[in-house]
Amino acid sequence: MTTFSMGRRALIAAVAAIGLAGPVSAGGHQVLDSIHFLIPGGAGGGWDGTARGTGEALTESGLVGTASYENMSGGGGGKAIGYLIENADSNHGTLMVNSTPIVIRSLTGVFPHNFRDLTLVSGTIGDYAAIVVGKDSPINTMTDLIAAYDADPSATAIGGGSVPGGMDHLVAAMVMEAAGKDALGVKYIPYDAGGNAMAALLSGEIAALSTGFSEAVDLSNAGEVRIIGVTSAERVAAAPDAMTMMEQGIDTTFVNWRGFFAAPGLPDNKLAMYQDAIAKMYDTPEWETVRARNGWVNIHNPGDQFLSFLEEQEQVIGDLMKKLGFL
Repeated sequence: MTTFSMGRRALIAAVAAIGLAGPVSAGGHQVLDSIHFLIPGGAGGGWDGTARGTGEALTESGLVGTASYENMSGGGGGKAIGYLIENADSNHGTLMVNSTPIVIRSLTGVFPHNFRDLTLVSGTIGDYAAIVVGKDSPINTMTDLIAAYDADPSATAIGGGSVPGGMDHLVAAMVMEAAGKDALGVKYIPYDAGGNAMAALLSGEIAALSTGFSEAVDLSNAGEVRIIGVTSAERVAAAPDAMTMMEQGIDTTFVNWRGFFAAPGLPDNKLAMYQDAIAKMYDTPEWETVRARNGWVNIHNPGDQFLSFLEEQEQVIGDLMKKLGFL
C-alpha cells in the first residue's frame, strides 16, 4: 500500500493542539491589520482556493482586518518563490501559500530554491487528491478508466495543474501503479493550475484530471465533473457519493498538505503574529465553514514543527520518486 501523508507524529500533535484549545471570540481580538497572500499559480487551483479560504476565515472572524491576493504563475511555482526571496525586505506583509510541490520541485531541480530559503510560518490544512472526468464522459469509475487505458494508453491522457513530475502527475502515477499499471507509461499533460486543466477536460483533450479533492468538490457541485476516485482511506463528508481508491481495489492513499511561508529574514515579532492568527483561526466558526466546504483536514504545524515535517516528507517523497523513475 502506498501511503503519502503528514506523518503520525504530526497528526497526533495537530489533533492534540486543536482538541485542547479553548474557543476563541474573535471580535475585539484582531491580531493583524492586513495580510497580502501571494499565490504561485493561476486562479482556480488548490493554492488559490487555500489562500482565499484562509483569508476569508481570518477576515470574517475578525482576526485580520483585510486580506488581498496576488496570483503569480510561472516556473511551477518558482517565480513566486524567487520573487519573495529577491524582494524580501518589502514583503514582510506577505504570506505565500504552497504545498507538497515545493518539496517535489526542489528535488527535481525545477527551481533552485527550497523551503529552507524561506521563513516557515505554518502548515495549515491537508487536501486529499481526486481523479475526475467530464460530466458527459463514458467513464464512470476507476475500473472504466483503467479499462480505457488498457485499450489505448495514448488516447487516455490524464491531465493536472502541475508540471511533469509534479504533484498531480505523481498522484496519477501512484494511482496507476497501485492499479497494477506501469506508472511511467501514463500519458500526463500539464496545465497551469486547475482552471486550464479543467478546460482541457471539458474539451476532451484529456480523459481524466488529477486534482485536489477540494477543487474536485467545487467542480462536482457545479455539475461540471464526476469524481471517480478519492485518495482518502474513507469517504469524505464533503462528497459522500465519491468512492475512494481503496473501495475500488486500488491500494493507495494520499493527502497533500498546504501551508504558508514568508520572506526570509522576517522579523520574529511579525512571524509570531502570523502564527498567532493562524492558530486562533482553527477555533472559529468561520474557519469550520471554509474547512467543511472544501473537505480539508486540519493540520497545524507551526514553526519548527513545520520544518521537521517538511524534512521528513522530503525524504519520503525522494524515495518514492526514485522508485517511480522521476529522479
